[in-house]
Amino acid sequence: MSQDPSQMPVPGVVQAVPVGAEPEQASPGTETITEPAKLLRIASMVRELLDETRQTTLDEPGRKRLAEIYGRSVGELSDVLSGDLREELASLAPPIEDQIPTESELRVAQAQLVGWLEGLFHGIQAAMFAQQAAARAQFEELRRRGLLAQNPQGGPPQENERAPGQYL
Repeated sequence: MSQDPSQMPVPGVVQAVPVGAEPEQASPGTETITEPAKLLRIASMVRELLDETRQTTLDEPGRKRLAEIYGRSVGELSDVLSGDLREELASLAPPIEDQIPTESELRVAQAQLVGWLEGLFHGIQAAMFAQQAAARAQFEELRRRGLLAQNPQGGPPQENERAPGQYL
């Protein structure tokens, strides 16, 4: 039995799973995101914080607060990722130690996180492109086989419609 190509996991790219589902409920070995909107909100916030820290000098309380935000952001991101992505995030965005970090440490940590998130978004885009290409190929195959008549909605032809090439 062949599987629908548009439903097959694409290796190396991220797939979204239904909201409320656990990341591990997806196909084994696939990288998944359970809450894309939350991921986007956190990514936007981290990018904005990185931009702000580039433009200003932070005092000790500011660096401490930014380190807390960074830690919480990584934790929140981990909640919406599959095990594979969670491990990758943990290795590329390690927690900032309990001491108050320097501005440079904060900037490097945030830049790592922003870079990882951008790579994740590229993976999502690649998955969407692959799914669209598979769906298009499947549609063209159906059309080639003549399984789709004139009806563009993909259903059977209506009684008053004739398939192409019929003269009677």
